Amino acid sequence: MAEEEKGFIIKDKRTFSPETGEREAEEPQESIEEKGAEKESAQRVAEPAAGEETRLPEVNFSTFIFSLSSSALLHFGEIQDPTTGAKKKNLPMAKHTIDILAMLEEKTRGNLSPDEEQLVQNILYDLRLRYVKETE
Repeated sequence: MAEEEKGFIIKDKRTFSPETGEREAEEPQESIEEKGAEKESAQRVAEPAAGEETRLPEVNFSTFIFSLSSSALLHFGEIQDPTTGAKKKNLPMAKHTIDILAMLEEKTRGNLSPDEEQLVQNILYDLRLRYVKETE
């Protein structure tokens, strides 16, 4: 018997704006009690409740490159670690992330739009300069 493949379903809960023809995020209706609780919950970091979806950026090549760039900046100690809130340098990991970006540049050569190529080149240039400055 063949196994049935389980997938996932994406539900877009935004509505179309009649004026612009673009999608808008739905505004949830809140009661007075919910607004009061909102102040209290704003002070602590809340995780999405069961069944609630986290809004993430669109997955494309540029957001992937920005994600790797952010990871390198985290390892350079430029960005706080989101879990601890501390800034910590880890130059071997920063170099590793730069190497990943360089490998992606090489493997995708000729398959990217001019904007994507420029993005990768600029980010690599910036990160390599930072690495050289940190290791001097």
